[in-house]
Amino acid sequence: MKYRSVFDIIGPVMIGPSSSHTAGAARIGRAARHLFGREPKYAHVHLYGSFAKTYKGHGTDVAIIGGLLDYETFDERIGQALETARKNGMKIRFHEEEAHTDHPNTARLKIGDDDGELELVGISIGGGKAEITELNGFDLNLSGSHPAILLIHNDRYGAIASATAILAKNEINIGRMEVSRKAQGEQALMVIEMDQNIDDTVLSELERADHIIQVAKISE
Repeated sequence: MKYRSVFDIIGPVMIGPSSSHTAGAARIGRAARHLFGREPKYAHVHLYGSFAKTYKGHGTDVAIIGGLLDYETFDERIGQALETARKNGMKIRFHEEEAHTDHPNTARLKIGDDDGELELVGISIGGGKAEITELNGFDLNLSGSHPAILLIHNDRYGAIASATAILAKNEINIGRMEVSRKAQGEQALMVIEMDQNIDDTVLSELERADHIIQVAKISE
């Protein structure tokens, strides 16, 4: 794993006790919140490996729910996240899974409400960093270290060009781009990491672009 500065090794400003089990877990929950676009009404959290064995002692449970409440890693409210979420009406269930995963700190989140559902797999890779490896059945590699947009689109000619043209028109530089699909001609996922956050007017343009079904963003 490559580090850009000593602060990547020390870890982020955070509520303890663990950068991997607390801060990284909070970032997984917060990524799910941003991709869903609102506070969910239910959350089923499946924990694997080290997460499943130590989540209560290391605060992984409150960190993930804190992320779903859109709390940053350093937000002191994380400690009361479970109580706050339940007061807000969120139904929460934790599942300790025994299945083997590629990474020991893995969580699968199923969140939703009456209007929709999202399923996400995230891993905490150390130093408070997290990666999203799966979204609604699509494989991806999203670090969360840079602003990003995710576009679900029809697998049609011109879909990618219509999105990148809008970014170019608004002078937004693409740092990394990844496209995956479940099968030819079906839904596909475009992941674009950028050098800066984009505002809602650009998101609205992307939502109206040819073949685009859904747009979500993760801010830095």
